[in-house]
Amino acid sequence: MDAAPIAGLGAADLPGTAGEEHAFLPLRELLPYSRAELDRWFRGGELEADDCEQILAWASRGHGAIDVAIAERLAALRRGDRLAALGYHLDDYAREVLGIGKRAAEGLARLGDGLGTRARLHEALRAGRVGLRAAETVLAVATGDAEAFWVERAARQTVRELEEAVRRAGRTGDDADEEAWVTLRTQLPEHERLVVDAALEAAGRSMPGSTRAERLEALAQEYLAEFSTDGDRDGARPLGPEFLRPVQGDRARRAALESEPERWPLLAPVADWPAPEVRFDEGATAQEIDRTLRELAAARATLEEVMGACAYAVRRSGMHLRLGFASFRHYVEERLRLPPRAVEQRAEHEERLARSAGLREARRQGVSYERRRILARLPENEIASWIPRAKAMTCVALRRAVEGERERQLRAQRKVSVPLPRRVAVLLAAALETVRKRVGRLVPAGSCLAILAAHFLGQWEHVLRRPPSRSERVRERDLGWCQVPGCSHRAAHAHHVLFRSHGGGDEAENQVALCAFHHLRCVHAGHLTVFGRAPDGLTWLLDGAPFTGMGA
Repeated sequence: MDAAPIAGLGAADLPGTAGEEHAFLPLRELLPYSRAELDRWFRGGELEADDCEQILAWASRGHGAIDVAIAERLAALRRGDRLAALGYHLDDYAREVLGIGKRAAEGLARLGDGLGTRARLHEALRAGRVGLRAAETVLAVATGDAEAFWVERAARQTVRELEEAVRRAGRTGDDADEEAWVTLRTQLPEHERLVVDAALEAAGRSMPGSTRAERLEALAQEYLAEFSTDGDRDGARPLGPEFLRPVQGDRARRAALESEPERWPLLAPVADWPAPEVRFDEGATAQEIDRTLRELAAARATLEEVMGACAYAVRRSGMHLRLGFASFRHYVEERLRLPPRAVEQRAEHEERLARSAGLREARRQGVSYERRRILARLPENEIASWIPRAKAMTCVALRRAVEGERERQLRAQRKVSVPLPRRVAVLLAAALETVRKRVGRLVPAGSCLAILAAHFLGQWEHVLRRPPSRSERVRERDLGWCQVPGCSHRAAHAHHVLFRSHGGGDEAENQVALCAFHHLRCVHAGHLTVFGRAPDGLTWLLDGAPFTGMGA
């Protein structure tokens, strides 16, 4: 791979169209605008607002084009031992090094894998004729002789139309079966919390590496297995008020708006932006691909700063509704042609920035977007004091520290807040309903959890009586997480820092919790080295160089 600067990504080389001063401003002309200036510009009048919207559409085309190049290289990183050579899982690499979230990175890598066997879709996506969101939607069906048919549909139909066509074809797009999440929120007095904590600990001992949601699922299953009498109707069960659900989209309104003879006539066209040409071959090393991905990610981050400010202005004003879209998500999918979640998050973060002096100070001091998103979970009066820690920690370490602080605050308020996949929420709702039926009155959700926990402890008390193994004690000390810097995965093994074959002993100070990937593919394959005394005196080396997990 050529390590020279990527063609098309320099500020002076980004697409610009003569005579369309506002619609396709070169990046070097756009960047001097501050968020306050963009905001004033947007509110200056109809023409200025139209220009702001077109800048958002233009930047989104560039963002999508860069994502195509990133997708191909993330897919390449997953092949062979390249990720092990960099010391990261894919999701951790994307978050810590590239500033891309887990879901977005996995989606791009999946797309990159698929493009390798879909030449027509690949060409249409790289040329900008098909948008990123449309390509993800048809990826599952655009195969073999049907590929050309689906590429043409992806180039002219809306995302909703494509999703329905893919569904009729008996397949699902990448996001069609994505599991919805809800949040369980309830009061949990201290005496009940002690019972729940003990049961969750027992569930964790019986299911090493499990999440809190999975442990709550185990509590619900154990109780329902003995006491449920209502048969298998969980799929249709309504969730109670203690489960907070996200707002759902309006597909019927989308269909009505899309059926109009001329879709969105007030919108000016936006030129396609071809994906940047990055020379790449299958023999490239992990380090070569990494260098190119960092360049691509830097260009992507520049565009995202512009997109965030403009997306916030468009969404806050309701301009997307006046232009004929059912929702901001609808606008993002059809006008911006991107997966909506990342753009929505950017707009939400800009809104929080407008209200938070602490977050604005964090941005001024160079705290990355992903770290600012984590800091945004804190109360406003605490953000400034966390900025030095945010600059010195990996994203995953910062997230755990902030979540730990939030958990302490919730405990002090005698509250519990747990995000759950909907299937787990449905099961838990069934268990809460069964508890209330057996008790014969409306028991608060927190008390129901304590009853589930007490029942689980009665069934699994032998787990607590059994002394933990050395490996379990090490993983419990390390809170169940892999201790490699930047790793967000659960620990499955206990690794001897000084190998036993080299004279190391079984004492706790010579063992550290690791996930299977880092233990087997990174440490024992010779890429990662660790020395020192656990848990706080360890030093990590990647191919002989200090490894902090921060992507520096």
